[in-house]
Amino acid sequence: MSTVRTFIRREPVLVISVLAAVISCFFVPPDGEYLGYIDLRTIALLYALMVVVAGLRGAGLFSRLAHMVCLRAGTGRAIGAVLVGLTFFSSMLITNDVALITFVPFAVVVLGMADRRQELIRVVVLQTVAANLGSMLTPVGNPQNLYLYSYYDLSIGTFLAVTGPVWLTSLVLCMAGCLTLSKKPVSVFLGEAPDLDRRSLWLYTALFAVCLLTVVRVLTWPVMLAIVAAALLLLDRKTLLKADFMLLLTFAAFFIFAGNLARIDALNELLTRLLQGREYLIGLLTSQVISNVPAALLLSGFTGSARGLLLGVNIGGLGTPIASLASLISLKLYAQSENARMGRYLLEFTAVNVLLLAILSLIPAFLG
Repeated sequence: MSTVRTFIRREPVLVISVLAAVISCFFVPPDGEYLGYIDLRTIALLYALMVVVAGLRGAGLFSRLAHMVCLRAGTGRAIGAVLVGLTFFSSMLITNDVALITFVPFAVVVLGMADRRQELIRVVVLQTVAANLGSMLTPVGNPQNLYLYSYYDLSIGTFLAVTGPVWLTSLVLCMAGCLTLSKKPVSVFLGEAPDLDRRSLWLYTALFAVCLLTVVRVLTWPVMLAIVAAALLLLDRKTLLKADFMLLLTFAAFFIFAGNLARIDALNELLTRLLQGREYLIGLLTSQVISNVPAALLLSGFTGSARGLLLGVNIGGLGTPIASLASLISLKLYAQSENARMGRYLLEFTAVNVLLLAILSLIPAFLG
């Protein structure tokens, strides 16, 4: 029982999604239509991106980049801006959760060595919002974007036209937040730059390019998956298992749940009517309760408005700690740091998120 409780605490979204899928099966008994529920393109792309980014991380690319940039920062404010900027821009390509897994621990080390531990909470909070907001620009920035880009068959130009204005505003706000950090000079010696595994770096850069070609629909997903799987089977077999399989299972469960809801006529009609013209607001509010990835999966089947839902679930990643699962990652990483003050962290996290949510929520209304 203790193992079960531990699993539920570690993977609450997966557990809820599986329970929801199972309950929905009583209303829509399994049949041949179930095979069409799961978006295999999204699942395949998400898996490939996970293992390729894990390979790039293992090659030392992100540690080397962070090390080189931080050595050139001379003040506490500059170091904070570098750490937040790295998280913001990298999240566009390596996803928001990987950006936080990579750069939050680096922030803990750098600020400790610079004797700026008192600013760690502010920096980690800013890194968290930077990851959630920076990742919104591209289809590969986070799981909900990848899914919605595929589900609505959007072109890359259309996608960027929707997310670009909010992304640019977010960049300004994140950098403005860094102005609250100290301007006092600091000196940090990080030692020799981490080594790069150049062979792995070339391999995973090439495979990342294959993934991007699939995102823009130059390659089909079966071809992409075959290339990635074959390359790793031959050259780096262990990386095939370095994906978040719990997230992939969560996607599959929500696909089943949403597919079944769409076949219950009364519910389908109710949700479609409820969402009409309110996609942005309901996407944002739903994200606060069940997080933005499940919100995107659940609501997409009941509306044709990609723009409203896309903005709702991305801006909706701000707010509560569970609005974006990536926020829970940085919370756990900060909790493991020396002398962590969780009450202060949650207070500052909430204040910053509510402020940014209030500001960014005005943009969709302004753009019409």
